[in-house]
Amino acid sequence: MENVRLGVIGAGNMGGAHARYLLNGEINGAILTAVLDSSEERAEALKKELGSNVQIFTDEDSFFESGLFDAVLIATPHYFHSPLAIKAFDHQLHVLCEKPAGVYTKQVREMNEAAERSGKVFSMMYNQRTNPLYQKLRNLILTGELGEIRRVNWLITNWYRSQSYYDSGGWRATWEGEGGGVLINQCPHQLDLWQWMTGMMPKRMRAFCYFGKHRDIEVEDDVTAFAEYDNGATAVFVTTTGEAPGTNRLEIAGSRGKVVVENGKLDYWRLRVSEPEFNREYKGGFGAPECWKVEVPIEGKETAHRGITQNFVDAILEGTPLIAPGIEGIKGLELSNAMHLSTWLDDWVEFPVNEDLYLKHLQEKEAQSTGKKDKNSVVLDVGGTY
Repeated sequence: MENVRLGVIGAGNMGGAHARYLLNGEINGAILTAVLDSSEERAEALKKELGSNVQIFTDEDSFFESGLFDAVLIATPHYFHSPLAIKAFDHQLHVLCEKPAGVYTKQVREMNEAAERSGKVFSMMYNQRTNPLYQKLRNLILTGELGEIRRVNWLITNWYRSQSYYDSGGWRATWEGEGGGVLINQCPHQLDLWQWMTGMMPKRMRAFCYFGKHRDIEVEDDVTAFAEYDNGATAVFVTTTGEAPGTNRLEIAGSRGKVVVENGKLDYWRLRVSEPEFNREYKGGFGAPECWKVEVPIEGKETAHRGITQNFVDAILEGTPLIAPGIEGIKGLELSNAMHLSTWLDDWVEFPVNEDLYLKHLQEKEAQSTGKKDKNSVVLDVGGTY
């Protein structure tokens, strides 16, 4: 195969952006050949925008039976991610899926099983994994430079969204249409990075989700969660879409120092000797380990969505290792599901999360939902939102 022929499913906010950079030839070895969108009106607009070399479909079966592509990029509302990916794998197609992997882990587990059966390349659009700051922090943790992780604090409140944003689509911010709020829409990148950088999943979690606290919506727009790990470490995750100005500050403390990521900078305070060693040997009462602020070299630049798409194409053509393997999408989603379930039960939730119990409660919310699982919405400019 000289080039990967790509079909984009869903040409709204993100899907449209993906289609444009593919059409512009910004991904080496990739050609945009087809787009599927359920909106007849948008399909007509796409024919003019994308030109005669890209075939536009509004019928899903015709799209999949066309034979016009080797891989699909899925950029639809969340509930459609897993079913469409499974259908693509059944058609022996490679899959690149926008975040989140799905709405509930039971659905995503079925998608992962279909991916494994197919043997095709499967990647998630976790573009923040291309950020050299987070890559460096992951390296510091997984190589033992920070020692044993003791505490993780992530305050991520710079997701401000107005009521007009939520009103731009009937599926937005509803249980039936979106399957959640800030956790499932804005925070999948942070939830993925949290487990990816540390290499750990919690043993249990207690969370407090507030539904429609700041906006006229039925899903969560304000969340505080507390997690515990097998090694005794703890984590606090705080997020909202109703706060301005917001903050994005990640702090990770280990037995050998502390790292803070904020305002595009990584600050590292390294202990000369580890805290446990100092504690064992120090006899002076008041005192603390000697600490150095260390300059950490950050190399490279964030390649974002294009970087993930290029990596996906390279994996198909050359066998390049994936930056964001699709089967890992379930991990961040499990953190999100745990926060919802803990709130609904008003109790701790153990890991792995009880998938059937979560789905039962989600279906109850869906039954009372005012939203629809449609793909239509006002197309917004998503530049700078990720």
